[in-house]
Amino acid sequence: MARIGYARVSTLDQDLTVQLAALKAAGCDIVRSEKVSGSSTLGRDELRTVLAFIREGDTLVVTRVDRLARSIGDLQDIVRELRARGAGLMATEQPIDTSTAAGKAFLDMLGVFAEFETNLRRERQAEGIAKAKAAGVYKRARTVDPEAVRALIGEGKGASEIARELGIGRASVYRVLKVAPAPATENVTDPC
Repeated sequence: MARIGYARVSTLDQDLTVQLAALKAAGCDIVRSEKVSGSSTLGRDELRTVLAFIREGDTLVVTRVDRLARSIGDLQDIVRELRARGAGLMATEQPIDTSTAAGKAFLDMLGVFAEFETNLRRERQAEGIAKAKAAGVYKRARTVDPEAVRALIGEGKGASEIARELGIGRASVYRVLKVAPAPATENVTDPC
């Protein structure tokens, strides 16, 4: 019977140190961590690894439920998967014990609040964007026209010149070339 820790933060600039220390202090033999949004279980490879590895009698340990899932549906799916494997769930900062009715109810309530918080954040973001648009300060990210990039490459222009001319980043030019490179021409140069 092992305790397996899972730590998550949403962005690359956030720090996992506090979560990792709490999971080690909770007696986790194995700790997996990732820096990815919790709004969905998609793209969360470390979570998938933990769920595939966990065995009967093991316990998945997180610091808080919102580190595991931000929607009640995802949380319930994860808990069902743990139950099917005969494993439990524990949170170091919340009184969660999935083996009791009260613990399950508390877990569901926390999941509802995590989803509510996510929805509020989306609403605030939409309001902020609407306000910025009304004030004329909202700028959408420029979209890259792959055909325009290819045409300029065909004219012999380099990535830096194309980026300046189209008002995009050089990396965007290279991304277009990586996806579907233009046919080679003799006069293609890249002064960058």
